[in-house]
Amino acid sequence: MEMKIKKVFIHGLGQTPSSWDKVISQLNLNEDAICPEIAKLMKLKENRATYSSLYSAFSNRINEEKGYLSLCGLSLGGVLALNYAIDYPEKVKSLVLIAAQYKMPKKLLKFQNAIFRFMPNSMFEKIGLKKGDFIELSKSMMELDFSAFIHKIKCPTLIIYGNKDKANMKASIELADKISDSELKVLNGIGHEVNMEAPKELAEILKDFFLRNE
Repeated sequence: MEMKIKKVFIHGLGQTPSSWDKVISQLNLNEDAICPEIAKLMKLKENRATYSSLYSAFSNRINEEKGYLSLCGLSLGGVLALNYAIDYPEKVKSLVLIAAQYKMPKKLLKFQNAIFRFMPNSMFEKIGLKKGDFIELSKSMMELDFSAFIHKIKCPTLIIYGNKDKANMKASIELADKISDSELKVLNGIGHEVNMEAPKELAEILKDFFLRNE
C-alpha cells in the first residue's frame, strides 16, 4: 500500500496553526495534515527567538515524518518551507509559497520591528510569544538570502500572492521566474493573509495543485 503524502501547513508570524483550519477542512485531509506551531518550535531550541533556532526546530520536526511531504507556507512559513525544500529536496514532493520572500527586505523588517515596539505585550501573548521574541526573530532574519540556492528546488512549486499585498508581490514574481518547475497565482482583492482572507478559494487552488502533483 502506497504511503499518502503528508501535507505540511506552516503559518505566518502573528498567526497560529488554527489559521489554516478553514483551508484544511475544505481539503478533507484529516490525519494527512500537519500544522507545526511556530511559538512551540521557538521554545524547543536554546530559548532563543532567532531564525536559525526556529528553522533547526522546524526541520527536526518535519524530518520525523516518513516518506514524501508537500509543504505549504505563508509569509514566515513560506520562508521556512523554501529553506527546507532547498536543504532536503529529496523529501519534498511539492511546494506552495504564499506571500513569501527569498531575500529579506531589510527596510520592511526594520519598519515592522518599529511597529512591534509600540504594540502592547498582550497582542503577542495571544499567540504564545513575547514582544521581544518577535523583535529578535525579525532582526535575526535581516541577512537571510536564498538567491544562490533556489536552483536546488526541482519539485513542482506553486507561488501565490494577493494583489493587495504589495510588499510581497515583487518577490513572488521573481520566485516564479527563478524556480524551474513553478506556476504563479494571483488572488484579486486579497491581502497578505490569504489563508484567513480567502480560505475557500485557496483550498480550491491547492486541491487542484496537489492532485496534479501527487
